Amino acid sequence: MNIALVAHDKKKEAIIKFALSYKHILTKHQLFATGTTGKKISESTGLDVFRFQSGPLGGDQQIGAKIADNEMDLVIFFRDPLTAQPHEPDISALMRLCDVHQIPLVTNLAGAEILIRALEAGFFEWRNLINRNDIEG
Repeated sequence: MNIALVAHDKKKEAIIKFALSYKHILTKHQLFATGTTGKKISESTGLDVFRFQSGPLGGDQQIGAKIADNEMDLVIFFRDPLTAQPHEPDISALMRLCDVHQIPLVTNLAGAEILIRALEAGFFEWRNLINRNDIEG
């Protein structure tokens, strides 16, 4: 599965700890991330992470393009809801694309732990069996 990992500045440490905790699961999948988040995860865990631009420079939109092209399966986005983000429209667009294309999206640690455990249990195998474009919203 292709998994996007994104984190706002104040949540980068949390996503690194998450990646360390679930490295045994994440290592079995293709990982993508926005710039700094991907670099920090890779350096801290040794995981192979394809890095897009940083979020404010277009990384969120690059992940969105992968979603629109049916090339992303899950998005784990540790958002900081208490800090204004100058690229909030890009974040909203990314979340909207997840909804439109039926891409599971979690925005906090609790949701990420549920999602990663479901992934480990094989609950997303249906994504390999059908074309997402055939799913009615």
